Amino acid sequence: MTVMMAYNCISRWSSALGVCAIIAIIRPAHAEPRAVVELFTSQGCSSCPPADRIIGELAKDPSIIALSMPIDYWDYLGWKDTLADSRFSARQKAYSRMRGDRDVYTPQVIVNGSVHVIGSDRGKIEGAIGDTSKAERVMSVPVSMTLAGKQITVSVADSNKGPAAAHGEVWICSVSKAVPIAIGRGENRGQKVTYYNVVRNLLKVGDWNGSSGSWTVPLENISREGVDAAVVYLQDGSRDKPGLMLGAAYTPLH
Repeated sequence: MTVMMAYNCISRWSSALGVCAIIAIIRPAHAEPRAVVELFTSQGCSSCPPADRIIGELAKDPSIIALSMPIDYWDYLGWKDTLADSRFSARQKAYSRMRGDRDVYTPQVIVNGSVHVIGSDRGKIEGAIGDTSKAERVMSVPVSMTLAGKQITVSVADSNKGPAAAHGEVWICSVSKAVPIAIGRGENRGQKVTYYNVVRNLLKVGDWNGSSGSWTVPLENISREGVDAAVVYLQDGSRDKPGLMLGAAYTPLH
């Protein structure tokens, strides 16, 4: 009798709450972002704060994975960037080599691994998102993350072009959603700037050959003080020769 009463109660709920519950369960698995936007920025660059604000605005859009990658090559100008990582500087230069130009500057945004624009120009960023999303392979592979206990499992679907036409690398970014910094010297002296979705570490998970696969990573390899989210991306090419973004996913860690 108790079981039947409980069942009837749940049934009466279903029309009001059932849809919400289903959406809450399904949405993470089916979220398919249309763009990865990488901002190369610096605390020592007076042109960067407007771009940093734009990344904060884009980070609110669930269809966009916006990342800040602070570089270190302006550190000699009087203020050492407290979030900078030489790997981000190397990544920005690798993009330039792949394009065949010398366009390395701040604030610079790379959209979906292929187009670069000035990071403080939101119109151009949105235009690049629209243009790159029309490319056949860009963000075409479903990618997901599952957080369970002290592990994260990354899953990548197979390529609809077949394994022979697909290759790439799978990376996880440790992310701090918002980091306020009081800048004491240099071009931004006296300013307090908040940096959004700051990448604090990069970890290669594995290689992808076009077939579906999954990888499990201990949370301790990703988490550190201040890290409260993770991003996984599947990118054509390699770390030294980065190509198109093929898929990505975002998950909070807390």
